[in-house]
Amino acid sequence: MDAGKRVLLIITGGIAAYKALDVIRRGRERGLQFRVILTKGGAEFVTPLSVASLSGSRVYSELFSLTDEAEMGHIRLVREADLVLVAPATADIIAKMAHGRADDLASTALLANDRPVLIAPSMNVVMWNHPAVQANVATLRARGVHVVGPGAGDLACGEVGDGRLADPLDIVAAALGLLTPGPLTGLKALVTSGPTYEAIDPVRFIGNRSSGKQGHAIAAALAAAGAHTTLITGPTALPDPAGCHVHHIESAAEMLAQTLDHLPVDIAVAAAAVSDWRPAAEAAQKMKKQEGGSPPQITLTTNPDILATIAAPGPQRPRLVIGFAAETEKVVEYATLKRQKKQCDWILANDVSAETGAFGGADNKVHLITATGPEEWPRLSKTELAQRLVARIAAQFKKASE
Repeated sequence: MDAGKRVLLIITGGIAAYKALDVIRRGRERGLQFRVILTKGGAEFVTPLSVASLSGSRVYSELFSLTDEAEMGHIRLVREADLVLVAPATADIIAKMAHGRADDLASTALLANDRPVLIAPSMNVVMWNHPAVQANVATLRARGVHVVGPGAGDLACGEVGDGRLADPLDIVAAALGLLTPGPLTGLKALVTSGPTYEAIDPVRFIGNRSSGKQGHAIAAALAAAGAHTTLITGPTALPDPAGCHVHHIESAAEMLAQTLDHLPVDIAVAAAAVSDWRPAAEAAQKMKKQEGGSPPQITLTTNPDILATIAAPGPQRPRLVIGFAAETEKVVEYATLKRQKKQCDWILANDVSAETGAFGGADNKVHLITATGPEEWPRLSKTELAQRLVARIAAQFKKASE
């Protein structure tokens, strides 16, 4: 096998196990080579013959195989791999990984492993959202395990929601990203994304129309380029991007606290649409309509300026701080002033007027504003824009190292 292209794939007993066959096929098309551990549950959904035919190598299932274990097979399998991929990753295997259980070949190999690990969870939406599963996933993330998906949609059980196995191409892309050192390998990045919700009472809040698509795309692109990426996101309908350590918040105060907790980093991209104001006091109970229907008087106070806090000179300041300026008029002029005021290195300025469709849309058109002035970029998909920005970041760090 070529160095850096060897994957130990563990197929566990979920209904999405059949998609692992497509992961093998798509991966081999892109130069990956597979050895496969098929659990007893996984073999209820796909056969060893189909897995062996697609992978081009034998399938391993038994922990107590005299032939394999005479050679310490569970250790050899992981030592000869460059990446361990668990797809689908059921609630059971996730729990075993989190708690260090080793009662079959798959869990024993995972416990004996010192290679990078990528899991692709797949299960019922209620199971995925269960506090025990979420706690186990959080434990694995904290240990450096990479997670791709799950996505949202129709599930095999007939329900709809999170828990759907990530698309095989997305799984392969995440694996390739971990196997191929990117231009930002060794660097740490932090991205803020989405809106913030500022509570008026237990029911109502002040918010904005940000979908988080651009910030999430930037986080995914940074991770794909090799950066150790933390994403701090407000409420969105988006799945967590592959390869990122994700923290979900609601308010600007929570976003600031999480941001400060994760400094220092090399790169900070403040893409979140943080609410400028919040109610000075949150009502403890739902506010009722007043006599005559007159609206209540809500006193607002200013939210913390997260971008300015990150960019302020000091030992915690990232080497590169990038902000966003969402404007509806005088886009370049206002963004240029904002870059100077916030003391950030770059600003991406975009027009978010209703007719542009930037908020919630798939495309974006920006001006990159640096110390040398504005640079107009063409209209791009938010994914393409993220990739272009990350390429520019990589070029900046390469130049600084020369």
